[in-house]
Amino acid sequence: MNIFVPIILVGVLIVITLLLIVVDKLLGGGKEKILMINDEIIVPVKNEDTVLNTLSEQKIYLPSACGGKATCGTCKFRLIEGGGEVKPTELPFLSPVEKENGVRLSCQVKVKDDMKIEIPKQLLNAKSYKTKVVSITDQTYDIKLVKFKLLNPKVMNFKPGQFAQIVVPGIDVIRAYSIASNPANPEEIELIIRQVPNGKATTFVHKALQVGDKITLTGPFGDFYLQEQSNRDMICIAGGSGKAPIRSILYYLKDRGMNRKVKYFFGAKSKRDLYMTEEFDALQKEFLNFEYIPALSEPLPEDNWQGETGLITDVVDRLTGDLTEAEAYLCGSPGMINACIKVLNKHEIKQHNVFYDKFS
Repeated sequence: MNIFVPIILVGVLIVITLLLIVVDKLLGGGKEKILMINDEIIVPVKNEDTVLNTLSEQKIYLPSACGGKATCGTCKFRLIEGGGEVKPTELPFLSPVEKENGVRLSCQVKVKDDMKIEIPKQLLNAKSYKTKVVSITDQTYDIKLVKFKLLNPKVMNFKPGQFAQIVVPGIDVIRAYSIASNPANPEEIELIIRQVPNGKATTFVHKALQVGDKITLTGPFGDFYLQEQSNRDMICIAGGSGKAPIRSILYYLKDRGMNRKVKYFFGAKSKRDLYMTEEFDALQKEFLNFEYIPALSEPLPEDNWQGETGLITDVVDRLTGDLTEAEAYLCGSPGMINACIKVLNKHEIKQHNVFYDKFS
């Protein structure tokens, strides 16, 4: 083989690369762009990174349970100007109304030109927190309660019901978990984390995370939280790790004397799936207007279960009266929540009084 052939090929590749760089510059690539946020924050941008990463560099954190891989659909923002057309990867997560209103996924839109966007104002309060794990407590065979002490910043002010995100070290994974702790103790954050088969984040928490580990949290996020201005009776329904936001809400109500009437239905398969029973039984004894109703759908003979049995929707239907003036707080899988809403509608609840957090 002629010795000059490889040299010529390398030379051709270098020329092509230089030409591509020149063309990119001529077309505007690499120039400084302006990202305007909510008509009040101006961010100069030199790279062509995603809106999600660009905002993160400015310490503006959007929720992103999948770490920017377009599989969770949570990192939404409203595009006012620039940004190009909607990508096919965004379509499964956008309703017709959202598409019409310019809602996009920030992990899929790159800042290639001047852009004007809107994000919910409360997200401007979300921060990145350095924390230390101070305790890990087994609740069931597949659920752990993890407590984080905030190091910097030292306080996370959140509304009862909101969630935070764990940044899993070393594998570029971010996952969201509802905050289970009392908002009155903002120096510590508790998360209830259920093991998901083949889940990278939950496997890390259940198999590798240890007391003393330093972990980054971001938050708070979410528009599911207690309607504090209301005095309506409440019906809460959850299963599995859905107990987390309800626990936070109940702590908040307890601190204020629990003057609202609350029924909390918790669905599980068998007795080994129940946890924190003593904690909620104690709350029930302290506040007579609070009722905790655990139900097992498939109790085992050895469970010797004397409580409610059946699907949680059937139990709710059986033990619930008129809900015309009540509020509902639902946490769980999309299927569970949809089934619960049908039951609540049967009892005349108003749609604007139903609040839910669907766990994907």
